[in-house]
Amino acid sequence: MSDEPEPITALSGIIAAEPRKAPPRRRRSDEVDDQEQLPDEEINAPGRRWYFLHTYSGHENKVRNAIRSTVEQMDAKDRIFHVVVPTEDEIEIREGQRRTVKKKLYPGYVLIQTIELKEGDPVSDEAWHLIRNTSGVTGFVSSGTRPVPLSPQEVNHILRAMRMEQPRVRVGFLVGQSVRIVGGPFEDFIGTVDEIDTEKGKVKVLVNMFGRETPVTLDFLEVEKL
Repeated sequence: MSDEPEPITALSGIIAAEPRKAPPRRRRSDEVDDQEQLPDEEINAPGRRWYFLHTYSGHENKVRNAIRSTVEQMDAKDRIFHVVVPTEDEIEIREGQRRTVKKKLYPGYVLIQTIELKEGDPVSDEAWHLIRNTSGVTGFVSSGTRPVPLSPQEVNHILRAMRMEQPRVRVGFLVGQSVRIVGGPFEDFIGTVDEIDTEKGKVKVLVNMFGRETPVTLDFLEVEKL
């Protein structure tokens, strides 16, 4: 196992059979449900380890789908079990609209569960080459030439983040920035962001009224960045 990227720890810096007919394309919602609903017995199954793969930027989903397809074609389900692009739900506020989007937790990385990868073991080497030769994969997160498995604690931490019931809120403004109020009794007023409460979806804006700054609490949807 060679030609690996510069050694890093698992979470630092972030982190042949006869071919068969390819399976039908999965709907995006099916793929998301599959990777978010892994039961604990699958996540922590004996004899299996989780590894991080480094991919070209923006190729995470393509790599996941390519590995899954290859596993199907090569009948490698007994060596490569799950491929996950770690994501979390995030509420995005844009142009007065609120929508839920999937945000990658580790851009440029894919999480994969395989048999334990041991150097010199023929079955392990075959699985390693199958994964490593996938288009878009630049290498395993490794120490030297050896892929470094994540600890059970690291894996559970990542998958717990994916299962969060309350989505995070992403707003397009910061404390101290100027914003325009686009709803409510203060519509068209210009103010300065004083506080942001992502849990409640509220922002406190300082507006100039009668020559003095007055704090006004608004919903995220009622302001926009200038």
